[in-house]
Formats: sequence, C-alpha cells, structure tokens
Amino acid sequence: MVGTVKTYRQVIALTGPLLPLLSFFARLPVAMSQFGSVLLVAETSGSLATAGIVGGTLSAGQVVFGPVLGRLADRHGQRPVVLCAAAVNAVATAGLVAGALGGLATVPLAAIGAVTGASVPLIGPLARTRSVALAHRAKSDESVVGAVHSLEGTLDEISFVFGPALVGLAALVAHPAVALGGAATLVAVFGAAYALHPTAAVTAGSPARERGARVRVRQPRVVHAVRGSLALQGAMFGACQAGIASLTAQLGVPGQAGVVYAMMGVVSAVTGLALGALPARFGLRMRWRAATAAALVLSTPLLFTDSLLPLYVVVTVLGAAYAPHLITAFALTERVVEPARLAESMAFAASSLVAGQAAALAVSGRLAEAYGPAGAFAVAVGAAALCLTLALVTTVPSARPEAAGAFIPAQQSTSPSDASGTCDTTAGAAEPTAPGATAPGAIAPGATAPGASAPGASAPGATAHGAGGTYAGR
Repeated sequence: MVGTVKTYRQVIALTGPLLPLLSFFARLPVAMSQFGSVLLVAETSGSLATAGIVGGTLSAGQVVFGPVLGRLADRHGQRPVVLCAAAVNAVATAGLVAGALGGLATVPLAAIGAVTGASVPLIGPLARTRSVALAHRAKSDESVVGAVHSLEGTLDEISFVFGPALVGLAALVAHPAVALGGAATLVAVFGAAYALHPTAAVTAGSPARERGARVRVRQPRVVHAVRGSLALQGAMFGACQAGIASLTAQLGVPGQAGVVYAMMGVVSAVTGLALGALPARFGLRMRWRAATAAALVLSTPLLFTDSLLPLYVVVTVLGAAYAPHLITAFALTERVVEPARLAESMAFAASSLVAGQAAALAVSGRLAEAYGPAGAFAVAVGAAALCLTLALVTTVPSARPEAAGAFIPAQQSTSPSDASGTCDTTAGAAEPTAPGATAPGAIAPGATAPGASAPGASAPGATAHGAGGTYAGR
C-alpha cells in the first residue's frame, strides 16, 4: 500500500496537481451530453423517438469524427485542437438547448446533435496521451507509467458515474436544459484550461518536415483486435443499461436504474485505481484474458436475476471486471502504435467503445421489450464471451519493442513546473530514444543512438506510449 501511494505521488509530481483536476472537469460534459440530450428532447418534444434520433446522431458524430480530432492533435498539437473543439462544442451544445426549447423540428435538431458529438474534445484519450508522454520524457519506470494509466482510467470511470447523475439531479430539481447548459459551460471553461495548461507543450504535434519524412505503417493486428474488444465492452455497457432499465421498470422501481448502474461504475473506478498496486509480473496478455474471463463469469448470473437485491449484488460485483479490461485495452494500443499516431489511436479506441454501446443499447432495448430483461442481459453475456475469445486468440507482444528513431512530440520540452503557457519552436523536435527508456546509459536528448535514425528521419514500426495501463514485464 505504501509503495502504491508513493507511485501515485510520483504521477502527480509528473503532471502537477492541477492537470488531473482540470481534465476531470473537462471530461464531465462528454458523460453529460448523451443522456442530457435525450432527456431534454424527450421533455420538450414529447417524443422518445425524436429523443433517440438526436441522441443517436450525437453518438454517431463522436464515433466518426473522434479519430479525426485525434489525428489533428497528433499533427498540430493538443492545444489548438482542444481549444477549437471546446469552443465549437460549447456553442453546439448551447444551440441544441436553444433549438429544443424553441421547438425545432427533428432534422435540424439531429444535425445540431451531430455537430455536438463531432466536436467532443476527447479529453480522456488526450489526457492519457499527455500524461504518459510526461512519464516517458522523465524516463519513469513502467510502474509509474502503469499508475498513470490507472489514474486516467479511474478519472474516466468517475466522470461517467457523476456525469449522468448530475444530469438526473438537474432534471429533477429544475429542467434538463440546465444540465446541458452546465455541460456547455464546463467544456468551455475547463476544456480551455486543459488546453492552456503548460504541459500541453509535451504534445505539441509533429512539424511538417517530420510528417513528410515518416513512412505511414500499417497498424498491427492486435490494435484491431483491441478495438473490437472495446466495441464489445461498449456492447456490455449498453446491454446492461437496457437490461437494468427493463428489470427495474418491471419491478415498479424505475428510479433505481440509475443507482444500480452507478454502483457498477463506483466499483469499476475503485478497481481501476487499485490496478496500480498489481505486480509487474502480471503482463498485459494475462490481464486481458483474466479481465475478459471475469466479465463472462460475473455477467452470466444476470440471465437469472429477477429481483432488486440480487440485481444490485450482481451488477456491483460485475463492475470489478470492467476497469481492468478498459485499462489493459488502452495499454495494448499504447504499446504497438507509432508515437506520431498515438492520439488518433486512442481516439479510435474510445470511439469503438461508444459505437459498441450505442449499437447494443438499440438492439438490447428491443430484445428487452420482446423477451424481458434476460433478452438484454443475453447481449451482455454474449459480448463478454466474444471478448474472451478475442483475448485468447490474439497474439500479444511479450515486451515493449525498441523503436530506433521513434518520434515523440516535444520530447525536449520543459516540465510542468517551468514550461511556458505556449508551445516554443522546439516543441516538435524528435528524439531518437525509445519511449520509456530507463536503462543506464540512456541516450541524452538530441543524441542519436548507434544505428538509430537521425532526428526527423522516419521510423517504420516505431512503437509508442499512450493511454490505458502500461506495465512492465508484459
């Protein structure tokens, strides 16, 4: 326990105490906008179908344009991309509120919803990318990098518990418009604050000369397998939401649905934070298989749950399997992608999760209507089984490959304590050392290793650092 606390102190020393706080509040609007838009449109239009269409276009916008924003962040740096996205998202969210209150027709509302989703700043994936870049720049060991990802995963989980809860509270005491108005304010204020934080210099993007010199390599198969695994994880979320809503309504206590789902999120967040204490000998392949096996075993009792107390117990325990899978999936992505494509890859992974959740929510909702709660829960169990299958058949690298000449954005930038508020002209310089190198004799900034590419040269197959739980000895 003492060692774990010391490790997390090292993480805060890397990021500064303010960055995690800013990124947390900047994440909340993502968790609030989906649920808030559905409640708002249902309240103002009186049509659940219209609400579903608007909520669906919002999700679609995020799924389609999330990787685009990630790629832009890789190329031009997080600061300008997040500033622009936060501004557009705040205006679009406010426009959605105004349109719904003004009785706008379904098609225009859906279009605004799509813009709202497309402009989500993706603080979660970008914060992972930035924090891990800070850890690698400081040549921290893998236990610290792993704690970085556990912390980021926990912040995600907490935001997705409190976000919908805040929407529900605002709708209960006032109106859903208040919740979405609050989301617009949060993204404008804290999105901008996150973008302007001095640590943005470590993710300043790659200069045009570096982009022209590099050869774009094909993503390894494990990346696509992990994206599929995350989509299936999203399917579990969506199916559980539909099943919980169906069962609580059947029992005559629909108000309990949000509380039950929140309990799952709380346990998941606590488990994610505890992963920082897991010994390094438990590699990513083992963690992936263990987490997906646990999800299958712990979700199966949902098929036989027909009363409120067992529902609370089963869903709460099931939450312990979710954070380990999410953190491990992002870690696997982080290990094998090019550093120059890290934000794009993290955004793609997050979009896969959202896509799976939206699709499963639609399908399992219909199954719940036709066959009862068990119909929806069957989707969750089936998705867990497919997740485990992917984990068993996918070849996972046993260690982080060395990357000669790997490009790491702004590797020579200053630390949070002395970085300036704007990116300097050196903020995109390449350093040819491998990400996370900590061994004695590590190459000094600006030096070229024997046989390594010179700064600015391409590094086909270079691997990266990223988001979601990296650990030594995998």
